[in-house]
Amino acid sequence: MLFDERPKTERRDLFDRERELEELVNNLHRPLVVVTGVRRIGKTSTLMVALRESGLPFLVVDARKLRDNYSLGDLYALLSQALSSSLDRLKDVLSRVQGVGIMGNYVELSWKGKRYVSLGDLFDHLNEKRIIIAVDEAQRLRGPHSGEIKNAMAHAYDYDRNLTFVLTGSEVGLLHEFLGTEDEGSPLYSRYYHEVRLERFSREQSFQFLERGFSEAGMKVEESVIEEMVEFFDGIPGWLTVAGNHYLSRRDLGEVKEMSVRLALNELRNLIESKARISEVTGRRYREVLKCVGEGANSWSKLERCVSEREGVALSSSVLSNVISQLEGMSVISGYQFLDPVYREAVKRL
Repeated sequence: MLFDERPKTERRDLFDRERELEELVNNLHRPLVVVTGVRRIGKTSTLMVALRESGLPFLVVDARKLRDNYSLGDLYALLSQALSSSLDRLKDVLSRVQGVGIMGNYVELSWKGKRYVSLGDLFDHLNEKRIIIAVDEAQRLRGPHSGEIKNAMAHAYDYDRNLTFVLTGSEVGLLHEFLGTEDEGSPLYSRYYHEVRLERFSREQSFQFLERGFSEAGMKVEESVIEEMVEFFDGIPGWLTVAGNHYLSRRDLGEVKEMSVRLALNELRNLIESKARISEVTGRRYREVLKCVGEGANSWSKLERCVSEREGVALSSSVLSNVISQLEGMSVISGYQFLDPVYREAVKRL
């Protein structure tokens, strides 16, 4: 069903992503593949369908579960969960690895002490089989242990020819920063990766998506309603899915829009709160930059003037540049515009 809000796992449920799906499947022989696109664009769905169609053993690590300053124990717990989910395909390999405990259907990785198993050793053992290691929202791996992760990936890139890493990321700039393939100080410097970019639907595709979704649900919806949804959600499949689902139950387009804006507003508030944990001033500056962009400050000079007026002080160019760079890296804005149209509406309420 197109309006199923969970990630798709079957090609028949993945709307109009044939080109991207084929590109991903055809490049799974490479050591490193990256799947990028803004939030709710369908990266996880495309990944899951490709993994199933590859016919190869795979494990999926959901890096969204990691906190900002994650510990090594947090990382190993996350890997343990991913390995547990794929235990039926990997048990014969994992059972021979010192530092890996198997208790029923659960895998436990030892991350300290005499039984400590390094990531490099783990990858070497997994290399006994042809395996795809997928990391969803991999920019979350940035942090105190990113060096260890990249060192292990670089080793696997060079020596573990049965392993393929597939990384997805909605915060595209931060994902590229994590990989550091153009940074001479990064373990992955100069390593090639193939990037599959997912773009938003065209107006025609968006209309067809909604029309087919409503048809699957047995509801006839007026073209004017569908057109208004297409205009408001600007081709982002995740938002179109949310809108379709809520319209099925509420049949009130105004309420659908309101619900979407509230959801986006909560995400923006979470972003600001995460920055405020660094300092109250930092959180406030992110809020002011977002507000100013939402009010039409579409150039450096306009944004600098708007934020300075709100702050009541002359804002340092380096500070503003850092905030803009971070928001661009997180794929919130680009060229002083919001990438997500619902964020553009939500920021008016900050």
